[in-house]
Amino acid sequence: MNKITNHMPTAELQALDAAHHMHPFTAGAELAKAGARVITSADGVMLTDSEGKNLLDAMAGLWCVNIGYGRNELAEAAARQMRELPYYNTFFMTTHVPVIALSAKLAELAPEGFNNVFYAGSGSEANDTNIRMVRHYWSAKGQPEKKIIISRKNGYHGSTLGGASLGGMIPMHQQGGLPIPDIHHIDQPNWWAEGGDMSPEDFGLERARQLEAAINHYGEDKIAAFIAEPVQGAGGVIVPPETYWPEIQRICDAHDILLIADEVICGFGRTGEWFGSTTYNIKPHIMTIAKGLSSGYAPIGGSLVCDEVADVINNAGDFNHGYTYSGHPVSAAVALENLRILEEEGIVDTVRDETAPYLKEKWEALTDHPLIGQASISGMMASVAMTPHKESRAAFKTPGALGYYCRTRCFENGLVMRHVGDRMIISPPLVIKKDEIDTLMDRAVKSLDETYTWAKSEGHMSA
Repeated sequence: MNKITNHMPTAELQALDAAHHMHPFTAGAELAKAGARVITSADGVMLTDSEGKNLLDAMAGLWCVNIGYGRNELAEAAARQMRELPYYNTFFMTTHVPVIALSAKLAELAPEGFNNVFYAGSGSEANDTNIRMVRHYWSAKGQPEKKIIISRKNGYHGSTLGGASLGGMIPMHQQGGLPIPDIHHIDQPNWWAEGGDMSPEDFGLERARQLEAAINHYGEDKIAAFIAEPVQGAGGVIVPPETYWPEIQRICDAHDILLIADEVICGFGRTGEWFGSTTYNIKPHIMTIAKGLSSGYAPIGGSLVCDEVADVINNAGDFNHGYTYSGHPVSAAVALENLRILEEEGIVDTVRDETAPYLKEKWEALTDHPLIGQASISGMMASVAMTPHKESRAAFKTPGALGYYCRTRCFENGLVMRHVGDRMIISPPLVIKKDEIDTLMDRAVKSLDETYTWAKSEGHMSA
């Protein structure tokens, strides 16, 4: 068996990594010079690196390890399935037991009227599916001209050509000739950064009504769908004003366009409900799922499809779309075991009723810190906005410098906390306990204190 063991010196592991491994969203030469952080094991909410340093993972990997690390039940489910049926496809009028069982379970957990799922290997792939599906839906209904999909600036829907096009990340669009045709973007509901003198309530309505303006501009007969995350994740944990989603829902209903809720991050308990759509009373036609579906233990994604859309697709002949790993039996078995644990251990209920309110109280108190202007939180995902001047919500002269410095201090202090510009964000495993939340907060405050001291000494505390 070929194996690189954990007892190899860190420098050797880093050299091998730099020589052969191209990392996502990374400047390769810069990483090779610095040396990658090598994670060797994990348990609960804690990671261990190759130097023996312990880190509290307040990002749950990439927003995904909802049940925490080290759950042997998932390893056993994967091993059992690999021995019984390691792989078979779901093409050519064929299926298998794990994908049947998972599909039935998802229909049980999903909001009423969602009884169908189309599988992918990731959330990115699932959003590519959604592009194909909504356009095929309208074509099957005799309206093939309804092709345009509207999304949001600074939203994130994956990294494939389709997913990155749906997303509104400018640095992604600057590479690879994106977005693809017939994808258009409206502004995000980020009141802190873009609300000006408007109240959050008025701002939420203004941003939602940009969707209606876009529909009127392109023509209702040309618009296929609107896609958005209930809470923007990679964009900085942007919790929308309370007026936003009701107005978006009204507009979609009034203009006969499909609503896609990207639940890749928000789904499976992240907001304190099984789906972010439940938290924000959204009534979508399609929900993109991934991440928490398997808690990251195996790659899987999919599109939960409402009966109305599924009936049209299923009765329109072949849907010429799919992936080699659609409904992979091992991933399906792991996801099913993950859902069992979430449900039987009452993890989502505990988040909603106990740990999320506990985190919320402590997190919102960060606005007392001299560096913090806003603290936003929805269940187990949260952000703070750093600013040199709270009253004006001003940005720093060198955008992103404080966020990067603070992230570095977090790592040094044993905390994985991500930065998006000068917003610091967290999304811890849903199984985090109250004493672990205390540890998270202590390390976050220490890192913010050090960042504030550095910012003052370097002259960054001016707008």
